[in-house]
Amino acid sequence: MPPIDPTRVAIGTWSGGRFMHFGVPLDDERYLALIAPDRAIRTVFTADAYGAGQADELLGRALDAALHAPGGLARDEICVVAAVGHDFYTGERDGAKGFPRFTDPRLRSPARYGDYLRHATEQSLARCRLDHFDLLLLHNPDRTGYTSEAVWDGMSALREAGLTRLIGVAPGPANGFTLDLIDCFERFGDRIDWTMIILNPLEPWPGELCLAAAAARDIDVITRVVDYGGLFFDDLRPGQELLRQDHRAFRPAGWIESGRARLDAMRPIAARAGLTMLQLACQWNLAHEPVSCVVPTLIQETGPDARPVEDKRAELAALPSQLRLTDADVELIRQLGDNTGCMALKGASPAHEGDERADRWGVSEHLAEVARRWRIEPQRDLVQVH
Repeated sequence: MPPIDPTRVAIGTWSGGRFMHFGVPLDDERYLALIAPDRAIRTVFTADAYGAGQADELLGRALDAALHAPGGLARDEICVVAAVGHDFYTGERDGAKGFPRFTDPRLRSPARYGDYLRHATEQSLARCRLDHFDLLLLHNPDRTGYTSEAVWDGMSALREAGLTRLIGVAPGPANGFTLDLIDCFERFGDRIDWTMIILNPLEPWPGELCLAAAAARDIDVITRVVDYGGLFFDDLRPGQELLRQDHRAFRPAGWIESGRARLDAMRPIAARAGLTMLQLACQWNLAHEPVSCVVPTLIQETGPDARPVEDKRAELAALPSQLRLTDADVELIRQLGDNTGCMALKGASPAHEGDERADRWGVSEHLAEVARRWRIEPQRDLVQVH
């Protein structure tokens, strides 16, 4: 049996509240059961920076159990996706900003990029108890990561060495990087197999702006934050108090109330299609070319009325394989959830002033040309307006 690529639905080690601080952190037993691939959800994502390797180690335990259970899955029946890019081996953590990218000039020169990528990948594989990944993503690159031939030579070398079957890029951690990602597709699209972006019915912007460029280069798209901070699981209530360390605290006041009002407007579409609200979000994403995989964050909320996270996993696993949304449904949902201009974006931005930062820089003339090719007007399409 040939190995499989990322499947329609997947789960990430950032679920369960252990590393990204969404909701209640699960104990080991529940967490391992949540992230372990099975016949319903065969694709699992990790990143070496989560817990400075701890997420990898827990995934290794979950994979070991899944692969050695009686009647369990074979290695080529699951897809393991990993990400490397933040140097927690030699870099120093900068508070909430995390560890620096491996391309930080304070850490190494371009001639050493390939060495770092190989070292980080081999270490991640060892923690995951694997000899290769199915897909390896360049995690949260800085400007250098999007544009450096040395970086993508290093990523390509990992595929050639058999440490991964496929390679790709995962912008982040915040929303944006639109022109940078499209530019990366144009520069290295012949090497890139997959990309990951933020996309959901309440956040169509700006992720939708890069879909045509991905399709033109035959790059498959994985979408995360499909659940919009857990709202599409339908147990996050107005006025609900989040844990003090909850990652969603950065969202503006009233986001739950505003989001639920827009969800209510989408409910008739979900009911007519026989979908839960989460399944509606997943199918809306998958209706877009070239989206091929959805990875919501599975969150155990607080309070007596919170749904068990295991039920949410089962809901994701039960996503109907047939697309039930019409073109008109997709367009109406997009109108109801339109978030254009709602936030300041990361990456190249016409609003950026001053020196280049690790996550934000100005729009160069080269990127302005990229924008023109894809009919993007930075001053109109990439700025915060409200």
